[in-house]
Amino acid sequence: MADSEVPDSFGAVQCPVCSDKFQPATINAHLDNCLSGNDNPKLSTTDNEPPSKKSRISNEYPPCTSAVTPAGTDTKSSSTSSMFSMFQHKQKMSAKERDENTSNTQINDASTSTDKKTVSLSVRALLNTDKPLAEKLRPNTLEEYFGQNKVLGEHTLLRSLLQSQEVPSLILWGPPGCGKTTLAHIIASSSKKNGTARFVALSATSSSTNEVREVIKQAQNELRLFKRKTILFIDEIHRFNKSQQDTFLPHVECGTVTLIGATTENPSFQVNSALLSRCRVIVLERLSVEAMGSILKRAVDALGIQLVPVVDSEDGCSASAALPSEPQVYIEQKALDTIAHLCDGDARAGLNGLQLAVQARMASHRAGMSDPSGAPTRVLIQEEHVKEGLQRSHILYDKAGEEHYNSISALHKSMRGSHENAALYWLGRMLEGGEDPLYVARRLVRFASEDVGLVDPAALPQAVAAFQAAHFIGMPECEVILAQCVVYLARAPKSVEVYKAYSNVKACLRNHRGPLPPVPLHLRNAPTRLMKNLGYSKGYKYNPAFSSPVDQDYLPEELRGLDFFTWTPTDQ
Repeated sequence: MADSEVPDSFGAVQCPVCSDKFQPATINAHLDNCLSGNDNPKLSTTDNEPPSKKSRISNEYPPCTSAVTPAGTDTKSSSTSSMFSMFQHKQKMSAKERDENTSNTQINDASTSTDKKTVSLSVRALLNTDKPLAEKLRPNTLEEYFGQNKVLGEHTLLRSLLQSQEVPSLILWGPPGCGKTTLAHIIASSSKKNGTARFVALSATSSSTNEVREVIKQAQNELRLFKRKTILFIDEIHRFNKSQQDTFLPHVECGTVTLIGATTENPSFQVNSALLSRCRVIVLERLSVEAMGSILKRAVDALGIQLVPVVDSEDGCSASAALPSEPQVYIEQKALDTIAHLCDGDARAGLNGLQLAVQARMASHRAGMSDPSGAPTRVLIQEEHVKEGLQRSHILYDKAGEEHYNSISALHKSMRGSHENAALYWLGRMLEGGEDPLYVARRLVRFASEDVGLVDPAALPQAVAAFQAAHFIGMPECEVILAQCVVYLARAPKSVEVYKAYSNVKACLRNHRGPLPPVPLHLRNAPTRLMKNLGYSKGYKYNPAFSSPVDQDYLPEELRGLDFFTWTPTDQ
């Protein structure tokens, strides 16, 4: 009986791609393979007759051969008869060829082997790869994921949810290279393996709102037809504006998609509050030196590179068994430690820096310059090689993000605390990170009045002069001028008397009930005869005309006797 003739009592579900019918338990696995063109006959048995509408589908989709087998059908013969030539060729593979393939697979999987041919093949693959090392060695399981034990440790709530395939909507927030995208790929790998959800990845830097809507439409069909959820990963989600982020709201709310967003910016500022309330924010920290050491050790083991202590002599790392054409690669432990410290907690920068160092040393070996002693049978990577390939060319700093406000706050508070060393450090962090020097200078002018004030009246002219000098000559020449002003303000005595008094004035105005009191008549200006007739300026005592202090009221009647320097405002 053909697939199209399977009675409804079988409870079969029709594949929307090839129009075959399948049992509900196997339809999800078949659909994944049918869409990718890698259909596996073992997933379900195949019927004798070809799928209905096969000629139409064959021109639009990859071939698909799986179907529900009715009772009484010979599984072996039907599977063979309906297989395309590609699968028939694989089935006819001789036992000898299968044994050889199995043997080769076992050899390639032995990543910890010290055999020189295996090692050289690994390094050659590294040199000829079209992907960065950080991408090639991206972890696929939580056991290989290092450095975020606070949120993904053994007994944490998030780890338990991920292991049970109960993935909530997440916003992953952390600095570059801390593992946000990797964590999303681990979730995707686990979901695909268990068949519990499909995974779609987009980047907010290159995807449009229409693409997002199309993915959501597919997710709705997937949930309605196959009862399978969709995990939507949006990299750099802060690049979407507020209206674009609103696209996700109803679909995350009703569970059509499970949203995983990755961002380097503070989601409190860059992500809609309505979307934040529907997601759990996971804060990933910059990787520690210890975590980077574990990541680099895993990379070295995967490449088959031998780890050695510091080599002081020429024969300290002998590789006499190696052939000149296939050298053994060694790396000093101190070199790995240097990478772990210089990469600033960025795993991507650390792994790619290691790759660059190995590539450079292998290229030098090919040119016959690998070892000054004339022993071209080994390649040794030392500290100076990784320093050359991984220079700290920039400091993690975002002029428009949270790091901008954190750094200026640290500078202000260090000067307020008269800690000149800390103030200089935060100034350097900002300027070396690319901050606008005029922004820093404007904040110094504010500090001179707010925190130094009248106790050192020269502080304000000093800050204004620093601003003008920075404006005249720019970076990098103005950096020492700003440093001088920072140190002056840090060492200056501090007084917030004026700042607090003016704050009290603002509080008094905000808390006043009813209309504000009018200006007293004797303080008003009287430029016209009418104003003079109304009593404006009447009774005003001109102070320079008196040799002694003048007893005169200057505040409205309701505020007479009020001292804003000592008054404490109360909320009314």
